Amino acid sequence: MLPAAISTPLKLGFIGGSLNSAVGYAHFVSSTMDNHWTIEAGCFSANTQRNWEAALKYGVASDRLYDKWREMISNEKGRLDAVVILTPTPLHFEIVKACLEENVAVICEKSLTITSGEAEEILELRNRKNRFIAMIYNYSGYPMVRELHDLIRKGTLGRILHFQAEMAQEGYIRVDSKGNKPAPQSWRLTDGHVPVIYLDLAVHLHQLIHYLIRQRPLEVISDQKSYGWFPEVVDNVNSLCRYSEGVQGQMWFSKSALGHRNGLRLRIYGSEASAEWYQACPEELVLSFADGRREIRDRASSVEVANLRRYNRFKAGHPAGFIEALANLYTDIADCLRQYKATSEWKSDEVFSVELAIEGHQLFDAMIESIDQKTWQAVGSRVNVPV
Repeated sequence: MLPAAISTPLKLGFIGGSLNSAVGYAHFVSSTMDNHWTIEAGCFSANTQRNWEAALKYGVASDRLYDKWREMISNEKGRLDAVVILTPTPLHFEIVKACLEENVAVICEKSLTITSGEAEEILELRNRKNRFIAMIYNYSGYPMVRELHDLIRKGTLGRILHFQAEMAQEGYIRVDSKGNKPAPQSWRLTDGHVPVIYLDLAVHLHQLIHYLIRQRPLEVISDQKSYGWFPEVVDNVNSLCRYSEGVQGQMWFSKSALGHRNGLRLRIYGSEASAEWYQACPEELVLSFADGRREIRDRASSVEVANLRRYNRFKAGHPAGFIEALANLYTDIADCLRQYKATSEWKSDEVFSVELAIEGHQLFDAMIESIDQKTWQAVGSRVNVPV
């Protein structure tokens, strides 16, 4: 098999992802950045005007632009290598199932589904038909997060003791310069059994902790509240977590934390050293050692992963950010899909499938139960996440 860098680009279709969507244009730029994918077809929006505008911007021919996503799947199967699902989360389940039934490889934005039952149904379908599905968790594509992953794997931090993971935002409590309140998408203002904030933010914390320390969540106790402009939805959650191998953790995710544009911060504490990474300063990884030394590492430091050519589209000192992190993940997914096409199997340290989504739902279900019962709750173990 040819290395990804010199392979023919794979053909991609979008369902969702119009120009006015939260992530559509970012996915267009990221997927095509390193020439591993080309956008060939799309059903970008149910709004005809927005659908056409996206096709024009993304370079999709009019005869491969669709008003209905089912028509796109039917007409494009066999012509596309994969479909990216960028619709609102409540629509994912039906579209993912239809793609897998038609043997169309799926790349799905988080969260995979809104319930664990839906995710388990997708897993059963994937396994029964041996289909390809990969999830988008873009923050682990940052070079310095991957450097931290490598340091932990090599034992630089020693035995992992505990962690703090937080993702704080201010969008549900601040106003713009004219005093206007925000206007979130309507689906984000309707909480189900698992509030939307878990599906928006907690999914990232769960995935990042799994990616870094490869331990399972065992028990949680949590609290949640609404403080912002939308009292019908939860906008602030705190949780204490017990993971396997005796690891303790704290998670905080919020949309009512003034001053935090997107305050993703990871602190991992080991027996030999600790590490801190803050997404607002993505090029820097702060290490503190047991002998008192402190280091700030970036791509120009003595690093072994973040200095690889694929992560240095431009030299250190010129920060690689969100778009590049997503592009790194698209490169990894292209490699995985090529593995699958060649062998009917794939494996990656960087790309995750349905199992991790199910474990995340089990964690969230336990968090909700702990809030209702006001006590620690065990996290289900109905699936084994590959490590």
